[in-house]
Amino acid sequence: MSRCIRHAAAFCVLLLVALLVNTAWLQLFLSPSYAGNPANRRPTIARYDQPRGRILVGGRPVTGSRDTGEQLRYERTYADGPLYAPVTGFASQRYGTTFLEHSEDQVLSGTDPMLAGLRLWNDFTRSRAPGGDVVTTLNPAAQRAAFDALGARKGAVAAIEPATGRILALVSTPSYDPAELSGNGPAVAAAWARLNDDPEQPMLNRAVRQTYPPGSTFKVVTAAAALDAGLVTDLDMPTDSPDPYPLPGSTARLVNEGEGCENASLRYAFEFSCNTVFAKLGVDVGAAAMRTAAQGFGFDDEGLRIPFPVTPSTFEAPADRAQRALSSIGQYNTRATPLQMAMVAAAVADGGQSRAPYLVERTTRRGGATVSAAGSRPARQVMLPTTAERLRELMCGVVEEGTGRNAAIPGAVVGGKTGTAQHGVGNRGTPYAWFVSWAQGDQDLDPRVAVAVVVEDASARRGDISGGGTAAPIAKAVMEAVLHSPPTR
Repeated sequence: MSRCIRHAAAFCVLLLVALLVNTAWLQLFLSPSYAGNPANRRPTIARYDQPRGRILVGGRPVTGSRDTGEQLRYERTYADGPLYAPVTGFASQRYGTTFLEHSEDQVLSGTDPMLAGLRLWNDFTRSRAPGGDVVTTLNPAAQRAAFDALGARKGAVAAIEPATGRILALVSTPSYDPAELSGNGPAVAAAWARLNDDPEQPMLNRAVRQTYPPGSTFKVVTAAAALDAGLVTDLDMPTDSPDPYPLPGSTARLVNEGEGCENASLRYAFEFSCNTVFAKLGVDVGAAAMRTAAQGFGFDDEGLRIPFPVTPSTFEAPADRAQRALSSIGQYNTRATPLQMAMVAAAVADGGQSRAPYLVERTTRRGGATVSAAGSRPARQVMLPTTAERLRELMCGVVEEGTGRNAAIPGAVVGGKTGTAQHGVGNRGTPYAWFVSWAQGDQDLDPRVAVAVVVEDASARRGDISGGGTAAPIAKAVMEAVLHSPPTR
């Protein structure tokens, strides 16, 4: 009898060992495949089982959560959805997340380890911390001013605080309401199809994901390269530039929209945007120096995050001198996002220093305790301080005497540069209207804001005046909103 008991006991032990081995095998080796199996809905149910954290602008939440009472319980809501869509993105139960909803998903969903108070207890109970909040750098008045000023036009605005790199406004139009994509029902699928089929591309974030030929606004970069290289030492001396300018190694000739550009001084050429002067300067500076200047401002940077990725702006500085001449006036293969051109204006405003732009000031627990903060951003000197001072003088001249008069603000110092980027087959497309600028109030020690505006469907004549007529008033509205707001601390 005892022998049978021993055999039975041994068999039970064997079964127990097999069970433990099988459980360990499942937990250690097969659990990832089970967790990632589309048929396993537990992670999805758990994800939406509690309210999502909030995204805040000016201390006010622009996102929230709604209890649907369904299996996927909490659904994302948005206040002023179209206004903040280029910043928040969407958080959809069906189509995932984009922009801040994606880059800050761990904080917002409560899965960031930094949010856990007692991690061992949370692991034991399989509970999650409440979703944290994301505090943005946006100035709500500037965001609203940019959105309202663009109106029904297709375009984008980016605004930066030069001394810190804080992004104060990020607007893209036409826009959409992210709330349409929050759930998972038939209406969400219909909205997704409609938005993706819309030829106006309302879900495209033109401020950071679309690059355009920057046109004459790129002349800020070319002027910086020429001044740093010592090719121009006096802003009022003739530049020995013919009009028209024969493109080197080519039978083509470059002309200007306006008059008075032959041998014009850098000041006149900048204020009235003489293509011939800047094309020749780009050739004379050389490919290497032009590339170095552009990259200093942030062109060709494939790693820029704000915290979501920004499409790289590009400047090839081709060895072919004719192509380089066109690249140096913002045409040929030169491409830039509005955020990149705001960075160019900010570097001029901040004494030649360029700071990485950022959109998240800090993240917090639901109770308000800080989890992480942006901290100070390192600056890189992209041009000589004397060059930045001269460029500020030139940009002020554009607003006071040149093509950017529509950006002037009483009681403030404003510098700007207009631009018209031609495109399409034979440059027959309606030009993109550009304006880049910065502004300093009469009570401010330093410039408070740098802005870049692009309008895709600008109905104006082909010339830099379209940037002044169409884009400059939009930039003015944004700059005024910032100057009338309390300074950031």
